[in-house]
Amino acid sequence: MPLVMCPSQDCVTNKSGGRLSLQTRGSKFIKFQEVKIQEQTDQVPVGNIPRSMTIWCRGTNTRLCQPGDHIAVSGIFLPLLRTGFRQMTQGLLSDTFLEAHRIVLLNKTEDEEIEDSEMNEAELADLFAEKDLYDRLARSIAPEIYGHEDIKKALLLLLVGGIDKSPQGMKVRGNINVCLMGDPGVAKSQLLSYVNRLAQRSQYTTGRGSSGVGLTSALIKDPVTNEFVLEGGALVLADQGVCCIDEFDKMTDHDRTAIYEVMEQQTISIAKAGILTSLNARTSILAAANPAYGRYNPKRSIEANIQLPAALLSRFDLLWIIQDKNDREIDLKLARHIASIHQTGCQPDIENHQHFINMKTLRRYIATCKKKQPLVPETLLDYIVTAYVELRKQARVSKDMTYTSARMLLSILRLSTALARLRCDDLVSKDDIDEALRLMESSRLLLKDHENVPARQINPIDQVFAIVRDMVPLTGSKSVRYGEAKERCIAKGFKPDIFDNALERYEEIGLWHVNQQRTTITIV
Repeated sequence: MPLVMCPSQDCVTNKSGGRLSLQTRGSKFIKFQEVKIQEQTDQVPVGNIPRSMTIWCRGTNTRLCQPGDHIAVSGIFLPLLRTGFRQMTQGLLSDTFLEAHRIVLLNKTEDEEIEDSEMNEAELADLFAEKDLYDRLARSIAPEIYGHEDIKKALLLLLVGGIDKSPQGMKVRGNINVCLMGDPGVAKSQLLSYVNRLAQRSQYTTGRGSSGVGLTSALIKDPVTNEFVLEGGALVLADQGVCCIDEFDKMTDHDRTAIYEVMEQQTISIAKAGILTSLNARTSILAAANPAYGRYNPKRSIEANIQLPAALLSRFDLLWIIQDKNDREIDLKLARHIASIHQTGCQPDIENHQHFINMKTLRRYIATCKKKQPLVPETLLDYIVTAYVELRKQARVSKDMTYTSARMLLSILRLSTALARLRCDDLVSKDDIDEALRLMESSRLLLKDHENVPARQINPIDQVFAIVRDMVPLTGSKSVRYGEAKERCIAKGFKPDIFDNALERYEEIGLWHVNQQRTTITIV
């Protein structure tokens, strides 16, 4: 503890206190930094608030970490000494801090824990010996949720990620962004919750519970120096991880624009209160949203259902629209699946008695795959370019709303490299590119099916009214002979009773009037 009173014999004998005063000429100035750390989300018990601690860094221990980093700190845990008026009002309680002696920056991509270490060659050989490893890995993601095989494959590729490129200073992101949009009750939130538990580093938030400042960074005043300091938000804390945003459509447009830069440039630029800096936010965005008006309405246009700006949609590598369709066979299997889970309390192996990979093994395998850096061979470049040009042509012909742009070409490359990583290969194969194209095509199937939705069936009574209305001359009297109108409707294929029902219905509404002799119909 630093000296506050003079320890000399004269001051002790006279009990004068001998308060010390600072002599700047004989003092040595050192660097000082106050760091606040927070408990990791995967270590916080359910229902509790993450604990935090203040760290005092001096000298060479300063400026070793940035917001969002995972660090290991060793030092001395001390009470905070108060002097003067603060000491009188403090009472018997005291604030605490940790005086740092050593700060170690942990691995950016995975925690150095025994259970999460990489797999050895023998364990990898056992996994590769099984058939359809790719399908089995995908089914092991949220196995208690029935179906959604392609969506689970997309989430698996999101966890593995692509490769970051920095050609001549320009950064091309390797993280994969996925948006799940669908009707209520299709397990979107459950998928997000499982990915949040499975990922090494993740943050989970909701649209209504998050503001633009809470997602990016907040500017607060330091109580010690009274200066403004930056406090990282959810995207900064999820650096080199996954940020799950539920109820994405409930966010306001002002808050949603805060993540535009993160989804493409992977940084957060700050220009507030004289602070000009940039924070790293190298994270994958997994968003879940509901269509406009709650459910997807096939009678409305695609733009009216999605209601998200084009600049945001183009930043998602995969946009899945999940529709809850009425299918007796699928509903029967889903009901049996849910009933089995409630009865046994575990994931049932419905199809072919397959065994799922547990979360611990899956996390270790993903950490092993992330170490690979596959390359795209030159022989496949022309094939990728041809596939991209064909996608542009199809979008132009079908007038698709998915905004096919140059970002889609980068999405194909990211998905292909992620698939090569899953195979622990150093080169991207043609099958990887075909699978990436298949996933992108599968995510757009509903948009294509939307064009084939049959038109709304018009009521025959309404059709009779339209026929009679068209018989009214443009000038002069708005009357039609009863017999001519009935003959015209029968000639169109309508039965006489339908004509009589239409006559009574629209007379009650007041759209036309029939005389007592029932010889003339007058349009009101």
